[in-house]
Amino acid sequence: MSSNRADPTDLTTTGPRTDVRTALLGGKSFRSLSEQKLSPREEKFERTRQTLGFFLAPAVALIFALLPTGMDRSQQLLAAVLLGVIILWICEPVPIPVGGLIGVAAVVLLGIAPAGDVLAPFGSTTIFTFIGAFILAAAMLKHGIAQRLAFAVLSIPGVAKSTYRIIIAFGLITCLLSAFVSNTATVAMLMPTALGILAVIAKLMQDRGVVKADFDPLRLRVGAALMLMLAYGASVGGLLTPVGSPPNLIGRGLIEEATGVKIGFVQWTATVAPICAAMFVVLALIMFLLNKPEIRRIEGVEEFIREQKAEQGRMSRAEKNTLFAFGLTVTLWLLPAVASLVAGPDSDLYTLFDNRLDEGIVAVLGASLLFILPTDWKQRKATMTWSDASKIDWGTILLFGTGIIFGALLADTGLAETIGTAASNNLGITNIVAITAFSAILAILISETTSNTASAAVVVPIVIPLCVALGVDPFVPALAATFAASFGFMLPVSTPQNAIVYGTGAVPITRMVRTGFAFDVIGAILIISIVPIMVGVTGIGS
Repeated sequence: MSSNRADPTDLTTTGPRTDVRTALLGGKSFRSLSEQKLSPREEKFERTRQTLGFFLAPAVALIFALLPTGMDRSQQLLAAVLLGVIILWICEPVPIPVGGLIGVAAVVLLGIAPAGDVLAPFGSTTIFTFIGAFILAAAMLKHGIAQRLAFAVLSIPGVAKSTYRIIIAFGLITCLLSAFVSNTATVAMLMPTALGILAVIAKLMQDRGVVKADFDPLRLRVGAALMLMLAYGASVGGLLTPVGSPPNLIGRGLIEEATGVKIGFVQWTATVAPICAAMFVVLALIMFLLNKPEIRRIEGVEEFIREQKAEQGRMSRAEKNTLFAFGLTVTLWLLPAVASLVAGPDSDLYTLFDNRLDEGIVAVLGASLLFILPTDWKQRKATMTWSDASKIDWGTILLFGTGIIFGALLADTGLAETIGTAASNNLGITNIVAITAFSAILAILISETTSNTASAAVVVPIVIPLCVALGVDPFVPALAATFAASFGFMLPVSTPQNAIVYGTGAVPITRMVRTGFAFDVIGAILIISIVPIMVGVTGIGS
């Protein structure tokens, strides 16, 4: 685009106009072709991709199930089902949540595992975190807090002058928060604000003729860049502390148990900080190369923001109630990390908070307050109604639930261990450099199709005995596997934060796969090259 200035005579500013706020903040996701505005070329590609998926998914699953692989029967059937589901997720012949449910049904029908065991992960704390966080997010959207926060962020001097600065600022905030708050909770908290900012940018682009009046705001590259920065930034920042994400806790515990060496909070952070810094720089470069915003500067943004903030006036009772519930939830989420910093991870205070303040329970507790705190006591009117809450994105909840299920099945059937053993034997791994590379790559591959928590729980136990058998110190390879477990970026089911931003509808699956693949590759290279150096510098593990 040669200019960012709107032409007053441009006919694209006339005719039917898209309601940007409804399109971006209406809570819709997983749209079919008929619900999207696509160019003829895009529509042809999407139809071809979906048609291919209808036939390719069952064909690949059937062929792999019948191959004479010599694998355990349950493992081979699970691998066949998983291959079919991955194709359904990538090609989208059916909505992505439905693809996962088809796979879950196939697991039970094929006798791989009983229904009770298969469906048990739907009761996990992560699912309740999703539900509670989504209800809180819905309240923020309903009462305009997302827009108010969006204007507050855009009002920071210099930020609103460039879409690039907005995206980078959001990434930095996400990284810092996710170091102490779970990645899922961080993204769930910031996602409504990001949508509010995107709505402002999209409306300004529409008003100034940068895009057609009837454009689809969910197809903007700037929107995809902002949402992906939110998801990937949380994964990067979550590495920074031992309590930043579940894979850190799992990996650290397994390493300490196997080696007998205690990993301190400061040692962990010092080791990971260079990786996080390098990954954030790479993230920004990849994001802008593959998802270059349609516009860099929009004149008049700061004046527009000032006018809108003036029109908003003082906060309403509903907004205050929502902020109270939101603030209490965040505070309770933070308490275990604060206790770990102040009293130590082995203290009774940390143990108490960590056991009682479960992330999912805190999320639903905070969400429940929205149905208690009144906005009009005489009318018995609460901050939220169940009709409001029922409109949350249940598709994303189902999507990640199926991801947790497949992660558990990979471990229970032994398929993950089979994959690791076969790969190590066939690749001729004999030294610590090769084992470290293998560990990181395997963790990333597994985390792409399952949760990052499952990846750490599966890969680290594979890596440690492999190192012991080869007479190699398992510390560096196991640590590399732990870090890499958080580096699944290609699919919505790879991490909860990917699922959340995909659920907004602003990130097409093809764009997530392309950006995530580039980030996976460079992330693996950085982990393999930096971890051994930092372990030597910080003395962690010695």
